[in-house]
Amino acid sequence: MSHRTRVIYTDPGGRGWATVELLAQLLAEMVDAELVTVPTRPRLDRARRATGSLPRRRSSGTCIVIAPQPAHLGSLLRADYLLRGYDRVVGWVIDSFLDDRIPRMAQHRGHYDQLFITDAELVGTWAERTGAETGWLPFGSNVLDQPDLPRERPLDLLRVGRQPPEWEDNKVTAAAASRLGLTFSGGPPLDPDPRLNQAALTTAMRSTKLTLSFTNLVSPAVYTHPTRDYVTGRWTDALGSGAAVAGIAPRCEAGQRLLFDEGLVLLPDTTLDAGLTAVAEAVAAWTPARADAIHLRALRTLDWRLRFAELAASVGLSSARLDDELARWEARIDTLAARPA
Repeated sequence: MSHRTRVIYTDPGGRGWATVELLAQLLAEMVDAELVTVPTRPRLDRARRATGSLPRRRSSGTCIVIAPQPAHLGSLLRADYLLRGYDRVVGWVIDSFLDDRIPRMAQHRGHYDQLFITDAELVGTWAERTGAETGWLPFGSNVLDQPDLPRERPLDLLRVGRQPPEWEDNKVTAAAASRLGLTFSGGPPLDPDPRLNQAALTTAMRSTKLTLSFTNLVSPAVYTHPTRDYVTGRWTDALGSGAAVAGIAPRCEAGQRLLFDEGLVLLPDTTLDAGLTAVAEAVAAWTPARADAIHLRALRTLDWRLRFAELAASVGLSSARLDDELARWEARIDTLAARPA
């Protein structure tokens, strides 16, 4: 490429960030960028905050900061940025619902030319508080790299992640499901390697008719927002694997715009018996054609490459690799759409 491109990703540590780490890795591959992964270090973060008021230096190149949470926008303030800078800087904030945690360095300091957030309702709020042009770039999935779907799915219901109290005990859920003739799995064990973890989860999702996920508003935790819900990889990865998602879906704008009827089995509430009754009805009506339709819809609307193309266009970044991938994406859609139902 004629200019240097860098992707900076902050590893927050802990569980649950594998999909975002893989997003950063895939983005770097697609735009032929150097990937820099930095750990979260409180002392270093405090030192970076002190440099946030310094004037911005500009040179050549593009920097894309993948910030799992707003505070991680500060990972831009590395020595190379402070000494040399970039021509264009864009940030993509995943947990943008934490808008009360926007770091001072990102508030009207000119360090970012463009910001993207995953919460459509907060675009105006972020633009006002940061002074940067702000757009909506929602969560997605690596749908294109999935092989042909299996024709048989031996599992009926797969748990994915956090659940309401009524669904928390896998043994209780499995026993109740068995009484209705359903098979249930609590999911594969977590692997510290994000690629292995995601591969195991994808394999499990491709073997099940339905996954089980609930919005954080009915399945809260200390790390979720108490009043705002949002779409995460639990939904997008399941749909990309051809599995419908049973549960209570997010009511946010992203949920309304990204999720679709054929990919959802909406449960009446969080009670176990009523939920499993609805699951049993959906399983009885399941066909491989439904999985195909879900996967194709996800490919058309949720694939990460669509997000990357919008991000690259916002800063005038061109990439032959991304162009090739978008052509492959279009060809794959044509192939799947031409297959008989």
